[in-house]
Amino acid sequence: MKVAILDLGLGNLLSIRRGLERAGGEVVLASSEREASDAEAVVIPGVGAFRDGMRALEGFRGVIEDIRSGGKPTLGVCLGMQLLFEKSYEGGEYQGLGLIRGDVVRLPNSVKVPHMGWNDITLVKDSPLLKDLDSKDYFYFVHSYYCRTDENVVLATTDYGVQIPAILEKKNLVGTQFHPEKSGKKGLVFLKNFLGWCRR
Repeated sequence: MKVAILDLGLGNLLSIRRGLERAGGEVVLASSEREASDAEAVVIPGVGAFRDGMRALEGFRGVIEDIRSGGKPTLGVCLGMQLLFEKSYEGGEYQGLGLIRGDVVRLPNSVKVPHMGWNDITLVKDSPLLKDLDSKDYFYFVHSYYCRTDENVVLATTDYGVQIPAILEKKNLVGTQFHPEKSGKKGLVFLKNFLGWCRR
C-alpha cells in the first residue's frame, strides 16, 4: 500500500512516516502534486495553524479533487483532520476544504489550553478502523482547537471539558484528533487498521 504524506512545510514528518512504515505502508513524503499522484492513500499531517495548512494545500489541488470525488482514502491527523471541515475560527475565520460538515473552535476556557498529553477515548460506533481498540485506550493529544460535527461520523470521543471527536469516518475520509504516530502500541494498531481499511 503506497501512502503519500503531504508535506505542507509545517513540521517534522519523520514520526508519522516511521509509524506508517512500521504499520506496513510504503511511504512517500510528497512535496509536490506529482509525487503524490500515484499513491493509493493520502495522509494530511497534523502540525501548524489552520490558515497556513489551507495555503499549503493549494499546491495539491489535484490530490484534493481526488479526495473530494471519493476516489482516494485519506487520513487527516490533528490539524489535518481539522482542514477537512467547513471552517475554523483559529486566529480569525477561515474556510476549510468542506469535506466534512462542521467547524473548528477553541477549547473552552475552563480547561488548560493547549490540551497536551495522554487521554483515553470512548468508542461510540463500530468500524474496521477500531479493530483491537477499546474504550479507555489512551492516545496522545496536542491541540488548542477541536471539531464540532454530526454524531453520525464520530467513531470515538475523548473528554476534555467537552466531548471531543477523537476519530471520525466519512466515506473515504478518516480523521484523528490525536497523533497515532505518538501513541505507542495502540497508535500503531490504529495505523495498521487504517491501511487495512484502505484496501477494503
